[in-house]
Amino acid sequence: MDIQEIKQRFGIIGNAPELNRAIEVAIQVAPTDLSVLISGESGVGKESFPQIIHSFSHRKHGKYIAINCGAIPEGTIDSELFGHEKGSFTGALTDRKGYFEVTDGGTLFLDEIGELPISTQVRLLRVLESGEFIRVGSSQVQKTNVRVIAATNVDLTKLIREGQFREDLYYRLNTVPIKIAPLRERSDDVLLLFRKFASDFAEKYKMPSIRLTDDAQKVILNYRWPGNVRQLKNITEQISIIETAREITAVCLIHYLPSENVELLPALYNKPSDEKTFSSEREILYKILFDMKKDMNDLKKLVNELMQDGQASKIHEDNAQLIRKLYQESVDDYQTSSPPFSGSVIIKNAGHENIQDTEEFVEESLSLEDKEIEMIQKSLDKHSGKRKLAARELGISERTLYRKIKEYNIE
Repeated sequence: MDIQEIKQRFGIIGNAPELNRAIEVAIQVAPTDLSVLISGESGVGKESFPQIIHSFSHRKHGKYIAINCGAIPEGTIDSELFGHEKGSFTGALTDRKGYFEVTDGGTLFLDEIGELPISTQVRLLRVLESGEFIRVGSSQVQKTNVRVIAATNVDLTKLIREGQFREDLYYRLNTVPIKIAPLRERSDDVLLLFRKFASDFAEKYKMPSIRLTDDAQKVILNYRWPGNVRQLKNITEQISIIETAREITAVCLIHYLPSENVELLPALYNKPSDEKTFSSEREILYKILFDMKKDMNDLKKLVNELMQDGQASKIHEDNAQLIRKLYQESVDDYQTSSPPFSGSVIIKNAGHENIQDTEEFVEESLSLEDKEIEMIQKSLDKHSGKRKLAARELGISERTLYRKIKEYNIE
C-alpha cells in the first residue's frame, strides 16, 4: 500500500514532505515491537499515526486502545492503567482489569504522556522493561505483552530538567521518534485542507460549499494556526454554517480568527482602521522600501561619478565628499531606524571666498508616512485623479484609498 492509499484510509490530508516522511517512518516501524514517541503541537493529527502502526503490525488483530493521560484524575490513573483489587480504596467494590491487562497482545496508545504523575511513570517504566505490572492493592505480579505508543505536545526534555518527567522513561519511550510538523510549516497543505473541510461540511449540512477569494487565501496562509488542523476544521465549519454568502472575503475570514493570534506586519500609521487591510498595506510597504533602495543606489552612483572624475574642480570634489558623508549618514539612519535627517545644507567652497555659487542638497525624508502620501499623490496625478485606477495600481481597495486621502488631507 502506497502513501496516498494510507492517507485516504486514515483520513490524512496533505502533501508536505515532513508529513510524508512521518508516515513512511510509521510504516517502517510498524512490524517491530519498538516503542514509539510521537511529538507535535496540539491539533496536528497525532492520533492517526498509532492507528497506522497498529494496522500494519502483527498485532493488528489484537485490541487497540487510546488513552488520554491528561483526562484521567491523578488519583485514579494507576487503577485505570494497571487495574485494582476489591477493597483497595474507597469505591473499589469489585476487582477491575486495567488497560495493560485488557490490551494484552495488542497496542496501547498513551496520549499526552507528559501528564503522567511521577509515581505512575515508575510503574510504566517497569511494564516497558519487563512486561510486568501489579494491580493497585495487590501483591501479585502479572505479565502482559502490550506495545506502547506514546504522544506528547510538550517538550519532555524540558520536563526532565524541571524534575517532572523521568529521564529513563523518556529514553525508553523514545526508541523511535516521529515528529509531526505544525500546520504553519505546511503552508501548501492549508488551502487543500480548507477545501476538503468545506466540501465535507457542504455535504453534511446540505448546502453549497464555501470558497475563498484571493485576498482571503493570503490571510489564511499568513495566519499561524496555533490550533493547527483542528482549529482550521472548526473555523471552516463555523463559516460554512453562519455565513450566507458562499464566497468568503478576507474581511469576513478575519472575524473568525482570534485577534490575539493574528500576526500583523508593521502598520504605516497609528490611527484606528475601519477595516482589515494589512495585506494591502504590506504591499505598499514593499513598494516604499524598493523606492528607497533605488534612490540610495542613485545617490551612491552620483558620488562615485564625482569622485572618479579626475578633471572635476575643487568645489566638485568638496561637494562630492559632503554628499558621500550625507549618504552614509542616511544609510546609518535607515539601518538603525533613527529619526530621518531632514532640512537642507548649503554647500560652499571654503577655499574660494569669491565664489558666490551655492548648491542646496535636500536629504529625502525616509518617513513611511511621507512615502505613502507621495505614492498616493503620484498615482492620482498619473491617472488624472481617478481613484479607481489609482487604487488598482497601489494594490489597495478604492475604499482604503478614499480613507487615506481624507486622513492625509491630499488635494
